[in-house]
Amino acid sequence: MNHTLGNILGLITILLWASLALFTVYSGKIPAFLLLTISFSVASVIGLLMLKKQRRKLTELLNVPLKAYFIGVIGLFGYHFFYFLAIKNAPAVEANLINYLWPLLIVVFSAFLPNERLKWFHIVGTILALSGAFLLVLKDGSLEFDAKYTLGYTFALIAALLWSSYSVISKTLTHVPTFAVTGFCLLTAILSFIAHLIFEQIYMPSFTEFISALILGLGPVGGAFYLWDFALKNGDIKILGSLAYLAPLLSTLLLVLVGISNMTTTIAIACILIILGSIISSKQYLRLIKNYIFKS
Repeated sequence: MNHTLGNILGLITILLWASLALFTVYSGKIPAFLLLTISFSVASVIGLLMLKKQRRKLTELLNVPLKAYFIGVIGLFGYHFFYFLAIKNAPAVEANLINYLWPLLIVVFSAFLPNERLKWFHIVGTILALSGAFLLVLKDGSLEFDAKYTLGYTFALIAALLWSSYSVISKTLTHVPTFAVTGFCLLTAILSFIAHLIFEQIYMPSFTEFISALILGLGPVGGAFYLWDFALKNGDIKILGSLAYLAPLLSTLLLVLVGISNMTTTIAIACILIILGSIISSKQYLRLIKNYIFKS
């Protein structure tokens, strides 16, 4: 039951991440680390409310293993820190493309987990989805890896490695309860605020920008992390890695829907590749569903 629920919550997480670009656009000129500070502060409040609902004490966060805190903060703060550094030190198109290696890396790294086995359809499906993500990021622009942006490319690769590693390692921390993410978010909010003071100018958001930042904290840059943690520890990590490519697809379609972006042939082809890749990588579950239907 938890296995199925984990996969469902993983898909819901990916759907939440699809709104990341939209609300980031509406967050306007809020500096990146200030945006993270606000979002992760909201995420922390969600965790505290979850603790209260479960009738747990705040001090229980102190019982979470130090190893889990290290992994959680490296995953949440480290990923965003290096991602933003990548965007500032390399063209966004190339940086995003390298960053979107993380779903593929999740699938590959999962092969090293106990009782996990990488099969041909996981690899084929993920490569097809990666090709679709490539087209989405590329759109109608040019793609030229310039040596002068090597530092930015390196930061993007580090970001992809950190998030994929965090996701795969979390699979092994089944003894660490999901409410521990509250502590990860609290520390990430604090570190993001420190980074804001060091790297950015003090900024006062407008009402619309602030509301957008709050929504990000409720969803894609906050609440989604609790769902992702449960999904990783209970669902099929290879399937989740492949399905993660739906995020850039749905994100692009959402921007098209609200008129921020336009539908193009490239986007349509990317949609087909990502959907096809997700279906192929989920082959074993489609077989189970088929057998269930015919038996019924």
